[in-house]
Amino acid sequence: MYHYIEDKEFLKRMKSLCSGIVNQLVQSINNDSLMTVEAHLVGSGARNLITQNANEPIELDYNLCVLEVFGISLNDGKAIKDHILKHFNMILSNNGWDDCQDSTSALSTELRQFTKGNKTEFKIDLAIVRENNYGWERLIHRKTGFVAYDQWYWNEAPSSRGLTDKVEDIKKENLWLEVRDLYLEKKNMYLCCGEKINHPSFNVYIETINEIYYKYFR
Repeated sequence: MYHYIEDKEFLKRMKSLCSGIVNQLVQSINNDSLMTVEAHLVGSGARNLITQNANEPIELDYNLCVLEVFGISLNDGKAIKDHILKHFNMILSNNGWDDCQDSTSALSTELRQFTKGNKTEFKIDLAIVRENNYGWERLIHRKTGFVAYDQWYWNEAPSSRGLTDKVEDIKKENLWLEVRDLYLEKKNMYLCCGEKINHPSFNVYIETINEIYYKYFR
């Protein structure tokens, strides 16, 4: 079952290390001439929603938001992901990490652990996203076994419109503890019914925010 991480010192070290690497990635991409991006750690920081399933490795879920592209189409998912992958592997190598893995919906690093203190393994999962007038979309790489037949496309995160404004309204009313409780409840519900793979952290987060928002503001 999922639980929130209680070791604050470990959490601080892990977030500092991984966010440092992701920030280097953002700077590297933005110093190039192909696109501008920004990154956010899903469910962390002020959100404070980093969870662990029993003693399994921890996955730090980052959203890399594509803000602008230059010289390529925003709909050219392959070119966008290839460019980000190239920069990510360069940054990982500079920090002594192995190349990342290109999965269907994220770029995932190898598992790491600290040599001193808490030995829990952790990794970075980096989703490529964009925001439009209707909400948030995630870049999907549908693999067929033959690269020539693979597909790259933007998949809309359900009910994600106005997410940032909803979060601010919830925080103003001091309802964040209720968000934490419901988020953990939903993570465990999808784990128990075998639906974890179909409900990534960001989607569970959106679902939680919407449920709390409509409970109190509608």
